[in-house]
Amino acid sequence: MTQLSRRNSLKKILLGTAAAGSLPLMGDCTQEDKSQLKGNVNHAVCHWPFNPMTLEELCVGIKKIGFNAIDLVGPNNWNILKANGVECSLCNGADMGIEKGFNDKQYHSQLIKGYTEVIPLVAKAGYKNLIAFSGNRNGMDDETGMKNAAEGLKKIMPLAEKNGVTVIMELLNSKVNHPDYMCDKSAWGVELCKMVGSPNLKLLYDIYHMQIMEGDLIRTIKRDHQYFGHYHTAGNPGRNEIDETQEIYYPAVVRAVLDTGFKGYFCQEFIPKAEDKMASLEQAIRICDL
Repeated sequence: MTQLSRRNSLKKILLGTAAAGSLPLMGDCTQEDKSQLKGNVNHAVCHWPFNPMTLEELCVGIKKIGFNAIDLVGPNNWNILKANGVECSLCNGADMGIEKGFNDKQYHSQLIKGYTEVIPLVAKAGYKNLIAFSGNRNGMDDETGMKNAAEGLKKIMPLAEKNGVTVIMELLNSKVNHPDYMCDKSAWGVELCKMVGSPNLKLLYDIYHMQIMEGDLIRTIKRDHQYFGHYHTAGNPGRNEIDETQEIYYPAVVRAVLDTGFKGYFCQEFIPKAEDKMASLEQAIRICDL
């Protein structure tokens, strides 16, 4: 090898080393990272854990990471999403909050009015999913609450079906975060879906909440996936980053979800502890991007 050839070879090695040293880390939000998302998972994120970041700032941040969907945004803020080319993966704005839901007949008239008004707006905006809640027990037994919830939901299902909107009932834990919430076990939610009998009623299977209440995540997902229309994440214990500091191994859970043929959204709802919240979000996206 000539001296010139040696110099050229050494130059190539040094350039390659420099390039390797400049590769983006887990938390960097670069265009190169964006192209690396595999496209098998429809990623989304909830806005509220990232406060005080504005919705517009979050829109910009997630597009840098490489996805474009945000959960739990109502009609008043859809214009912000549309201006930034971001989808609303799960809409809100028709409910009365977590504690006042379909299990209590005293709220039916207001809830039916709210969903009757918002369902067509969701469809007109081009969105597909709208959240709902069971409400708290307040001394009511689960069977009565289920019958009440089914009665109320049946009154809005024809409109949901007509507009191609899926009403998503959220599963939440009543042990740590939402004491007395009725739809706190997947079995209750599945039976409610069966009782209502509409393809436009599904459950939000929140992995964090169900890990607390019942565990056995993968077996449940495989068995009951046809009733699950949306997924949420968070680390347990703590509801923080979904990294090695907590007990849920998310790659296995995501693989189980994908194996069911699920084509909906898989949404991050953890509360970042790290100072760089967007770096935590990108790490979570990469953990779940199989």
